[in-house]
Amino acid sequence: MEKYILALDQGTTSSRALIFDRQGNICSIARKELRQHYPQPGWVEHDPAEIWASQVSVAVEAMSKISISGRQLAGAGITNQRETTVVWDRNTGEPVYNAIVWQDRRTAAYCDELKNLGLSALLRGKTGLESDAYFSGPKIRWILDHVPGARLKAERGQLAFGTIDSWLVWKLTGGRVHVTDVSNASRTLLFNIHDLCWDEELLELMHIPASLMPVVASSSEVYGFVTDAFGGAEVPVAGIAGDQQAALFGQMCLEKGMVKNTYGTGCFMLMNTGGEPFISENRLLTTVAWQMNGQTTYALEGSIFMAGAVLQWLRDGLGIIQSSAEADALARQVSDTGGLYFVPAFTGLGAPHWDQYARGLMIGLNRGTTPAHIARAALESIAFQTLDVLQVMEQDTNLKIHELRVDGGASASNLLMQIQADLLGIPVVRPRITESTAAGAACLAGLATGFWKDINEIAGQWQRELVFSPSADPNQARIKKLRWADAVKRSGRWERE
Repeated sequence: MEKYILALDQGTTSSRALIFDRQGNICSIARKELRQHYPQPGWVEHDPAEIWASQVSVAVEAMSKISISGRQLAGAGITNQRETTVVWDRNTGEPVYNAIVWQDRRTAAYCDELKNLGLSALLRGKTGLESDAYFSGPKIRWILDHVPGARLKAERGQLAFGTIDSWLVWKLTGGRVHVTDVSNASRTLLFNIHDLCWDEELLELMHIPASLMPVVASSSEVYGFVTDAFGGAEVPVAGIAGDQQAALFGQMCLEKGMVKNTYGTGCFMLMNTGGEPFISENRLLTTVAWQMNGQTTYALEGSIFMAGAVLQWLRDGLGIIQSSAEADALARQVSDTGGLYFVPAFTGLGAPHWDQYARGLMIGLNRGTTPAHIARAALESIAFQTLDVLQVMEQDTNLKIHELRVDGGASASNLLMQIQADLLGIPVVRPRITESTAAGAACLAGLATGFWKDINEIAGQWQRELVFSPSADPNQARIKKLRWADAVKRSGRWERE
């Protein structure tokens, strides 16, 4: 009986399932869009029940497309939107509140309090992260403080916290397993990346009972077995990694200094920094990339909040395109932006600025500005934000980045990838399979279950599809970079004023 690996890719805007064969080929994909809830400005929520139902339904759909049963799955890997926070009742399995999404800014004031108390260095030193509403810890605290009865139940050990991977494993195993992996744990602002455990001092600081927290496991091992989601087949759940770490692994950035950038809802650049955590001097994040066979690999990360979401805004907010894919064709109608710069700081700015109060800005508008100019400026904004991160990553590590491996939905845009290469001045490499996030989760699960023999086997399956080489006038690129920096400065701390 032919065997396959299932990758569950639970993202910010959709739940997806992909099935891989032994050659690393994608045999089937199914996708379902996820509803976004905005109760107040700056608040972003998901329904955990919808996340679970959509993830199971796409897995079943992906299997049905190629007429296989759960018995033909050698294992399942999970990759997930990180930092998004779910708290549920251990007895009923019901969430006490909606999932608070990583983009949510409701805890910004609390994070400012931590900074004002002089705790930024403590947090950065232990977790590698900034005191920012992006991360899970402040979200957990908010739920315990604002949901009636939640704190009392938590103190009695009746509640469980999880990032989306934990929630899915809990549901898949019928409530038998409460676990996360080191990559997701390292995104909570509660995990000591040196000792690789939940930090008692930080839990106490945020008034979070330790009983809420999941067991922390490696990124590639059998955590438990699916009970009845896939027709009663006992499929081993055997790989977990946060989406960006999974993409780094899926891109086969296995050596120190290798870099990938994922163009999804947000944009995330990660550099493999080897077996020791590298603490940034330029406010990049230090994170656990993965842990396998007792060996921990770390990464340096630049997190950009708005990438593909910018194109969604052109569609849903401005209505100048019908689908995100149309942005490319619209932008090609003009040869440049006509002097327009677009800073998409809708929910603040991430790395390296970390400005929770920045807001979106378009500057350089004139009577000749058209939707095509706006579309091109939107694409350029994604490339400019990536440039900001790459520059400080090189400064931090004193390593010259020679190529950028890319993946994610927006990497399909040839125009964006060429703009990116022109701004960075280095080749941008797009692989044959751009589903690197799902591929990473599949590889982690496949290695744990023996589906693939070793890492060399899967590394040999990675192939380049296209290389975008720089072709722009360096002087023009330099001027554009300066103008972009000016626009970013003007968008800063807007809401607070």
